[in-house]
Amino acid sequence: MERRRTARKTIKLKAERLSCTGKCSVFIENLSETGIKMITAPHKENDFAPGKDLDLELELATGTTINLNCNVKWSYDDPAKDQSSSVGLEIIEPTQEYKKFVKAIA
Repeated sequence: MERRRTARKTIKLKAERLSCTGKCSVFIENLSETGIKMITAPHKENDFAPGKDLDLELELATGTTINLNCNVKWSYDDPAKDQSSSVGLEIIEPTQEYKKFVKAIA
């Protein structure tokens, strides 16, 4: 049974994680109006602890930038299989601009 409130849309989108030292590039694998699955380089144990706030900056193909405040829901790191980490994010108060962007994805 699906636990999500809104349907996820598969996408390949580069983003910047603003809440690290400087900017850190990440990739968005899928998203919805209320959540994001982010792929990033392996991380320190506390970087993506559940409950931690995280800020993302998405740059759309139009050149528009959307800033999102998110909360980490889960993270998974398995360097034996892959040199990346998966992180589940809940978007705190998604903007209308972001909601419009998600609805426009086919």
